[in-house]
Amino acid sequence: MKSPIQPISVTQTSDLQWILVSLSVVIAPHMFHLPIWVSLMYVAVVLWRYLIIEQKAKAPSKWILQLITVFAGIGIYFSHGTLFGREAGVSLLIIMAALKLMELRTRGDIWLVVFLSYFLILTSFLFSESILYAIYLLVTVFLVTATLVGVNHPNGTLPVGGRARIAAVLIAQAIPAMIILFVLFPRLPGPIWSLPRDAHSARSGLSNSMSPGSISNLSLSDAIAFRVTFQGAPPNPSQLYWRGPVLWDFDGKTWSTGTSTIGNKITLPASGKMIKYSITLEPHNKPWLLALDLPISVSTTAKISSDFQLITNKTVNERIRYDATSILGSSSEGELEASRQERALKLPKNENNRSIDLAREWRANSSSDEAVVNRALSYFRNQPFVYTLRPKLLGENPVDDFMFNTQRGFCEHYAGSFVFLMRAAGIPARVVTGYQGGELNPLGNYMIVRQAHAHAWAEVWLPKKGWTRVDPTAAVSPDRIEKGIASALPAGDPNPLLLRAESPWLSNFIFSWDTLNNAWNQWVISYNQERQLALLSRLWNQPVSWREIGLSIAGAMTLLFLLLGSVMLWQMRAHPKDNIKQQYDKFCAKLAKIGIARHGHEGPIDFAKRAVKLRPELTEKIQDITNLYVTLRYGNNGQATELEHLKQLVKKFAAPAQSH
Repeated sequence: MKSPIQPISVTQTSDLQWILVSLSVVIAPHMFHLPIWVSLMYVAVVLWRYLIIEQKAKAPSKWILQLITVFAGIGIYFSHGTLFGREAGVSLLIIMAALKLMELRTRGDIWLVVFLSYFLILTSFLFSESILYAIYLLVTVFLVTATLVGVNHPNGTLPVGGRARIAAVLIAQAIPAMIILFVLFPRLPGPIWSLPRDAHSARSGLSNSMSPGSISNLSLSDAIAFRVTFQGAPPNPSQLYWRGPVLWDFDGKTWSTGTSTIGNKITLPASGKMIKYSITLEPHNKPWLLALDLPISVSTTAKISSDFQLITNKTVNERIRYDATSILGSSSEGELEASRQERALKLPKNENNRSIDLAREWRANSSSDEAVVNRALSYFRNQPFVYTLRPKLLGENPVDDFMFNTQRGFCEHYAGSFVFLMRAAGIPARVVTGYQGGELNPLGNYMIVRQAHAHAWAEVWLPKKGWTRVDPTAAVSPDRIEKGIASALPAGDPNPLLLRAESPWLSNFIFSWDTLNNAWNQWVISYNQERQLALLSRLWNQPVSWREIGLSIAGAMTLLFLLLGSVMLWQMRAHPKDNIKQQYDKFCAKLAKIGIARHGHEGPIDFAKRAVKLRPELTEKIQDITNLYVTLRYGNNGQATELEHLKQLVKKFAAPAQSH
């Protein structure tokens, strides 16, 4: 049998207003990444519903809402090309929640919108997992819970303070269970909040190729590339070369990695300082990791190629943490195979002839390869070269144009031109890309490396030394290496905002905020399956199985419920149950179900007068219950027989809803 509809009375319009406000606060962050028409449609529907409340007008008929739903669905399909996925799915949910506002007639409708609001809060984590976003979403949970409290309160209208207090208590009570489930509930491998399609969306980072302008774009970004914690004192700034893709091939315009070199044997330098560190790498959707100078070991599944790249077997589409060991040396020994020597000398034919002639002249007038290298560095140092992130465009022969015409550029111009010159002089050479430098956060005792630290340098093969690092940018602008990019740029050049914070208090604020973000990333966002198993293994003092994890959850939750139950029993004994008030609350709840909700400021007699006026046929029952309640409450409330009489009156009280 279908239950009778419980209409929302005029006295409950405050609940509708709470729903409009809380749902709007939940949806507000989504408006930055959804089609503008979806946001405008939501705002229009909310205003429409608000006017209906204020003017007590009639809500639109069902067929109008169905027609709007169909057109909105078509619009979402054309906007996103699908009705599924992150953006399309969230757009659809928002439209559904907005249109449901027009159908709010019963408490069941209100509960549906409230639970839709909770679900929309969860979807927000598909777009951001930052600590600021989490704080905002905690506020939305509080607001929606306060709305739910008001809707379910037996007295109907509940003051704002009462809603807030009960909502805060409910959330506080849920926190222990939340912590237990967060720590113990089995973590799934991969990004928790990212859909498969979204996990591969574009992210900033190094590329496997280098053309003029590519690194400049990164150098203008304050985004964090990775954070590093050293075992011991960090190296000097001039030693902070974070190795990324190694570029071997040049087609006249672009340097690229070319054929993979994974699996070849590495040759370590005979001397050099060994250093250990941990890196927390931000996702960049590429298959390589970053490491300092010459890596010799890494804790994750990455392989070290013969040119000292760290290559993984899958793209880095989530934040990962790994330990690594490197040797700080400017060269690596070993033999250069003939095929690799040929590759390291290869140049496009009939291009950049002036640069080739210059290199051959250096070759003819130098006694060794090292002398050629020094002549090239001296040339960069003594000619009017300028370090800038706003160089002029280069012509058909970019190396010639840069070396003899523009002479303005940044690291990729200098590294690319230098390697070209070395190859033209018969010296094997390659370009290495990565990052150079970093900011030490004294509050968190770790180093921050931003995209703005992106850099490119050169490596040349020298007899008896092997591959040797040479940084031609340092010859032009030593400050770029010693003090960072912000110190090297001329006045007027674009400069990353966070790298030019000269005020001490602003620097302290930036470091404090990053320390908080780093802790959030380390302990919350990066708490993956691997770290969970490691933590639980330490707690159990042995490797754990899924059975032991399940037992841990059951044991912890049982302990929690026993603790909460004990507290509740203690409170009940400390504050005996008010049977008289409990019976009167049941009576008020029955009246609220038929649309006669008691106001917070309304006394029992005034409430009875108003209820009788609205439902005269219930006059006798309402007055009997009210009179007996007032007598018990404010008179001889020790009479057990009268209390039992009140229970029977309330139990028999039935108030059918009026038909409309």
